Amino acid sequence: MSLRTLAVTRRQVLAALGVGAGAAAIASCSRSSSGDGRIRLAMFHAPESKLNPLTNDGSKLVRWSCAESLTRLNADGDAQELLATAWKREGETTWRLTLREGVTFHDGTALSAENAAAALTFAATAAKPPRVLDGVKLTAKADGKDLLLTTAAPDPLMPQRVSSPQLAILSPAAYPSSADGAIDPVGHGTGAFILKQTNGSSGATLERNDKYWGKKAAAPGIDVTYVPDGAARGTALRTDTADIVEAVPVAQAGNMDKELLHEVSTPRTITLYLNTGSGAFADPALRAAARNAVDPSALIKTVFEGHADSPVGLLGPAVPWAAEMRAWKKETYPGATGAAATGKVPGATAAGSVPAGTAITLASYTDRPELGEMVPLLAQQLEAAGFSVTQDVREYNQIETEALAGKFDAVLVSRSTVLDSGDAVAYMTADFSSSGSYSMSQLSDPTVDAAISKASGSEPGEERRKAIMEAEQAILVTGAAIPIVHERVLQGEAAGVSGAERDPNERTLITSSTAVKK
Repeated sequence: MSLRTLAVTRRQVLAALGVGAGAAAIASCSRSSSGDGRIRLAMFHAPESKLNPLTNDGSKLVRWSCAESLTRLNADGDAQELLATAWKREGETTWRLTLREGVTFHDGTALSAENAAAALTFAATAAKPPRVLDGVKLTAKADGKDLLLTTAAPDPLMPQRVSSPQLAILSPAAYPSSADGAIDPVGHGTGAFILKQTNGSSGATLERNDKYWGKKAAAPGIDVTYVPDGAARGTALRTDTADIVEAVPVAQAGNMDKELLHEVSTPRTITLYLNTGSGAFADPALRAAARNAVDPSALIKTVFEGHADSPVGLLGPAVPWAAEMRAWKKETYPGATGAAATGKVPGATAAGSVPAGTAITLASYTDRPELGEMVPLLAQQLEAAGFSVTQDVREYNQIETEALAGKFDAVLVSRSTVLDSGDAVAYMTADFSSSGSYSMSQLSDPTVDAAISKASGSEPGEERRKAIMEAEQAILVTGAAIPIVHERVLQGEAAGVSGAERDPNERTLITSSTAVKK
């Protein structure tokens, strides 16, 4: 037997050890022998708030085609019709939306401007409003059959904003009488499937909506199971006890039929944030030295086993329009041979020499295991360039306060670059503006502030996309952020599954066209 035969990766070992740990979680996914065409769905996360649509749980309701928002986004992030069929701006702060006729909620109530306004009013005035409304003072009211949305300040992004799953429109019966009461999504959506039952952190059951306003669903229903254990999700796909599986771990990929796995680029980028306010990285030349020291290809090969994209900027391939608007197109940004080091990034700082013994602290968190795996490898790369690196890896809730206070020289973070409205401006504002709420780089740069402000005020479409890319370049040339990896997700689909959506933005998954043939 050759040595090659005996060789296994650490990930494969970990996968093998964990296969049985979560097996019970997917036992309920098993199909009846009759093959009834129901979709068995194994999802990564259990609900964090009992499927409250104002939270991240809203994405589950939308991915099940249970609840719907007023609009949806295309691949370029432009608003398309859904429950609203048309919209126009009236003055600086008001939008008029025309609602789709003939839509009924799952409880038989007709969709109207009044109950759509009530749903949005509840969201805007909730004890904890949805994240998509951060900084937005929204007023909604009916005007005949139309819906009027007014904001305190001009909001050119309103059609995109109301695409958020957090602003899905539910039946009036779903909403409590108090602002801090619980929303009940069961039987109150408008989508192709009716949510019939929720089972806490175990799963949910949905049935086909035969009165759906759109295309009738091909599948008679969906059986959802929450399977946080990655090995168990992989096993569910491999043993045909699930039809669609979210986020199959890389560790499992080598153990199953490649035809069952579909790689999807995501808008999530792993980025190294450098503290520009104090310490070694207050010096732009040392930030550039760290930028050139990074070898993303080695990290992608070792940690992700090739299942990730090389970092071209802050926005990766899941934002399809971004690359062609860059001076360096799709070339890798960091590294000794990257676009920044070779002069292809206009304005990029040249690397300086690292004084002997330059000490830095590199922090990250264990909540995303790949980050913990990357830190020692990244530390080695930085040490090879002359830095003396102390590693500090803890749970996220243990490092966040210190990171935001500038206690670390560098922080490795996994960050979604396209947030709730499908727009990158909110992320750039939070992370890199002088007043940003998530400024782990402590960046305060007037050029960056001006570029982000310009993007924020630009009209959606080509004008805004161009301004966003100008802001990205302004941020990158400061050296405050070094993109390391653009993440991918492995979506599992059993043989016989058709019509499952592979959405980088995780807004669609099961649609009317999704079917299982046995």
